[in-house]
Amino acid sequence: MAPRCWRWWPWSSWTRTRLPPSRSIQNFGQHFSTQEQTPQICVVGSGPAGFYTAQHLLKHHSRAHVDIYEKQLVPFGLVRFGVAPDHPEVKNVINTFTQTARSDRCAFYGNVEVGRDVTVQELRDAYHAVVLSYGAEDHQALDIPGEELPGVFSARAFVGWYNGLPENRELAPDLSCDTAVILGQGNVALDVARILLTPPDHLEKTDITEAALGALRQSRVKTVWIVGRRGPLQVAFTIKELREMIQLPGTRPMLDPVDFLGLQDRIKEAARPRKRLMELLLRTATEKPGVEEAARRASASRAWGLRFFRSPQQVLPSPDGWRVAGIRLAVTRLEGIGEATRAVPTGDVEDLPCGLVLSSVGYKSRPIDPRVPFDPKLGVIPNMEGRVVDVPGLYCSGWVKRGPTGVITTTMTDSFLTGQILLQDLRAGHLPSGPRPGSVAIKALLDSRGVWPVSFSDWEKLDAEEVSRGQALGKPREKLLDPQEMLQLLGH
Repeated sequence: MAPRCWRWWPWSSWTRTRLPPSRSIQNFGQHFSTQEQTPQICVVGSGPAGFYTAQHLLKHHSRAHVDIYEKQLVPFGLVRFGVAPDHPEVKNVINTFTQTARSDRCAFYGNVEVGRDVTVQELRDAYHAVVLSYGAEDHQALDIPGEELPGVFSARAFVGWYNGLPENRELAPDLSCDTAVILGQGNVALDVARILLTPPDHLEKTDITEAALGALRQSRVKTVWIVGRRGPLQVAFTIKELREMIQLPGTRPMLDPVDFLGLQDRIKEAARPRKRLMELLLRTATEKPGVEEAARRASASRAWGLRFFRSPQQVLPSPDGWRVAGIRLAVTRLEGIGEATRAVPTGDVEDLPCGLVLSSVGYKSRPIDPRVPFDPKLGVIPNMEGRVVDVPGLYCSGWVKRGPTGVITTTMTDSFLTGQILLQDLRAGHLPSGPRPGSVAIKALLDSRGVWPVSFSDWEKLDAEEVSRGQALGKPREKLLDPQEMLQLLGH
């Protein structure tokens, strides 16, 4: 279990009376009759799903008060810790989230882990409604022999390492090998491949951590294989990420034209976004490049390739057994049509030498509290349009609602829908009537347990420190990695 971060809380800054630890949340509500017309709503998680849900609730109910609880000391979830450092434009949504957090009807409480520091039931007792928006913070295991060898990492942990996620700050991947293999063919896989192969001087003006930048400067990785168990028609990445890989300075693509035989006719039937993606893949694999592009590829010192119809079977150890030396791939073929297409082993295998294996086969949500329904197979909270099944007043949005799919705009639409459903229930009288104490009761519980929340104004102090450190290095920011250092900077 991670160490508890301690936090002093200025009681004088509270807008309401402190709750004595012995008094129950249920009894406490009767002392707040002035809140009767103020829905107290709690959102768990401060990533895109959490902030978009809060934004919708505040916009469409003029009196609603929304409190956002976050287990990290800092807000913004995957926008901060998941979006690649060379995609700063995607992070502009932080400006919108900041405006939401600065609303006088919104409060942020970082350093509070729901399910450990406070239970979901305690939140339900304190608020009229609770929305679980905590995302998918785990990764899908490969469940193959050798997965535990040094040199095998989840792509999620690798992304967390270069993006400054505190729990991954000591990952220290060994990049002294020639070849890396990424298992999975989604956007995260392409992000990781791109970061591994991008010239470090192109990254030094981004918010990548200095530790990661230093490791990438020393990297000897020259070839990255991006492996998928199905074929080109089933890749999960988007055209923007593919185009960036094709145009990546100092690299050349390696695609086998054989993998694309017979696809020309099938592409015509695809929806437009998929059709454009397939056409770009097909051109890259089968057409002779122009003079300028051919010269660029010929001079490239690094390469990346897509390997199709390959499923990981075993991670192969080095002769001394101390680290990864390769991966054994089962050759597959496709069965079924459309969405039902699945890869089945042919019986053939192929060994691919490598010194680094990154698993990018999917994110996974965790159950947050034993009393909250959870589907371990799908990795989601069972729900109907965001209403948690059989638990009135409890809702969910984002990846924990629908699974780890889609981009930030998908999450925005999904979160707005959950907010809309919640407000419908509120207006229809389906949520508890009468006052609820909201954060006053929860902060008192946290205080009695020695847990100290971090406010949004605290985050803005840390933000200013990161920006200042970044300016000294010619970067937009240098992220703080150590929670204890963050608390010390806040004077605690």
